Amino acid sequence: MSYLLGIWQHGGRIAPASFSTTTVAAVSCPSSPAKGSSSSSASAGVSLDFESHHRQDDTADAELDDRPRTYAACAGNFSEYTPCEDVQRSLRFDRTRLIYRERHCPDKTEKVKCRVPAPYGYRIPFRWPASRDLAWYANVPHKELTVEKAVQNWIQYQGDRFRFPGGGTMFPHGASAYIDDIGELINLKDGSIRTAIDTGCGVASWGAYLLSRNVLTMSFAPRDTHEAQVQFALERGVPALIGVLASKRLPYPSRAFDMAHCSRCLIPWAESGGTYLMEVDRVLRPGGYWILSGPPIRWRKYWRGWNRTQDDLRSEQNSIERVARSLCWTKLIEKGDISVWQKPTNHLQCKVNRFCPTQDPDTAWYTNMDTCLTQLPEVSGDEEVAGGQVAKWPARLNAVPPRISGGTVPGITAETFQTDAELWKRRVSYYKTVNNQLGQAGRYRNLLDMNAHLGGFAAALVEDPVWVMNVVPVEAPVNTLGVVYERGLIGTYQSWCEAMSTYPRTYDFIHADSLFTLYKDRCDADDILLEMDRILRPEGSVILRDDVDVLVKLKRMLDGMNYDSQIVDHEDGPLVRQKLLFAVKSYWTAPSTSNHRRSSTSS
Repeated sequence: MSYLLGIWQHGGRIAPASFSTTTVAAVSCPSSPAKGSSSSSASAGVSLDFESHHRQDDTADAELDDRPRTYAACAGNFSEYTPCEDVQRSLRFDRTRLIYRERHCPDKTEKVKCRVPAPYGYRIPFRWPASRDLAWYANVPHKELTVEKAVQNWIQYQGDRFRFPGGGTMFPHGASAYIDDIGELINLKDGSIRTAIDTGCGVASWGAYLLSRNVLTMSFAPRDTHEAQVQFALERGVPALIGVLASKRLPYPSRAFDMAHCSRCLIPWAESGGTYLMEVDRVLRPGGYWILSGPPIRWRKYWRGWNRTQDDLRSEQNSIERVARSLCWTKLIEKGDISVWQKPTNHLQCKVNRFCPTQDPDTAWYTNMDTCLTQLPEVSGDEEVAGGQVAKWPARLNAVPPRISGGTVPGITAETFQTDAELWKRRVSYYKTVNNQLGQAGRYRNLLDMNAHLGGFAAALVEDPVWVMNVVPVEAPVNTLGVVYERGLIGTYQSWCEAMSTYPRTYDFIHADSLFTLYKDRCDADDILLEMDRILRPEGSVILRDDVDVLVKLKRMLDGMNYDSQIVDHEDGPLVRQKLLFAVKSYWTAPSTSNHRRSSTSS
């Protein structure tokens, strides 16, 4: 009677049971983390209810309404939409020094709030290493390069697929043979060269074939008349970004790359006061190499085929040599079609009057290039490497990076670095128990870590057949991207309030640790999720680590995008407030009637 009376006093409704006695909720709601807690309920051997039961008052937070917000699909001609490299928008900007091909992101009134579709007929890419040589035509339906570069063996169209023979403009007989030629000039085998940058990469065959030599290459090229060259690289499972040497610094820290490369990239190296070579110098490690093939190298042989005069090419080469000397570089050798210069290990003997002012050399997000030489850290002797000597690969991965041992990264010590490395080994091991596909060789190839910190997530996966783009947000409290590179990994700067400089469907797997807490009150969470959705492939996976309240909101948004998602406990157990959101993107494409691309990309 008391029970029935209570029901009548509270509105006369009897609520149905929200869970069964045989189900364990995977999300707990502690007021604070507990030390020494037991292992997660996700591995307890019982049937888990991953549907979150952590709720706030619906009247207090409209985002937690039981009906998830839905996100409409963009039109089919948005299937290759790159918001910050939109061709039509770029025409508003100055064509001097290719400024119009730099990042120019939409303002709030221009942003699209819809999900970018895959093209009709899209297929899951070939698994690595087959993907190095093959890509489905339906995924990147552009045949232009098969005609334009036919004699150079860039790419061939065969039925329903493209084949990549490994050729390039200056290596029509294959990238592997070309790399062997480079290997006769500098040592590519002893682990001293691990990170490389390829300027004007084409379809990234140079970077693709360096992977078998344990050299990890950041390839970039603009979105230009060579339609979809970076997109082809990514379909092949090779690291690449849309980018251009124009007026802004490249989005990488100083002293990042062991080797820089240009193979007929047509960059005017000696123009604008040598600014472009000065930017290569900034991102090149002390003792690093710059490799140039193509115009003007070996102009005496090729000048007729290049449709240029001998005087013009001779003058260009002399100008490049002059700029290189002004940077205190040493020309090691010119043999055949290849020239190699080396950056000094320090500036103790570099007598120039063009050193840059005190601007941070690692600042590189919408930062203007300097027409000056980036000064290396001070040394006490001629034999000392400025900024510290990195270990050879693979010891480099887990050795304490010089930036940390030198005390130049605030709040990070050798001890905290080693603790972080062990922490991520344990975390990635836990990920693989929850998402067993992460442990399956070939299931994922292109991975993105949206808030990489010291690169621990990527380091823990280094033995797997994957590569990771390590992003250090420009809003992060500490700039750690230099540490990532000193470990022999690659990455870029990025503000996640804007779109990334890459094509849709770039990544198979996206990871983000505390990203949405970092961006709280900075930009809208759904804008970040829509960007993640744009760059994630159909049937790709996501792991988000964040506070439970944040993840509950994000799960509702992802449900509105038709993701299959679950929130699970932290690897240290249910009493930790931070939880993990695992999600999988559904397969969907533009309808078959959408046969053409966004008009701005084809006009």
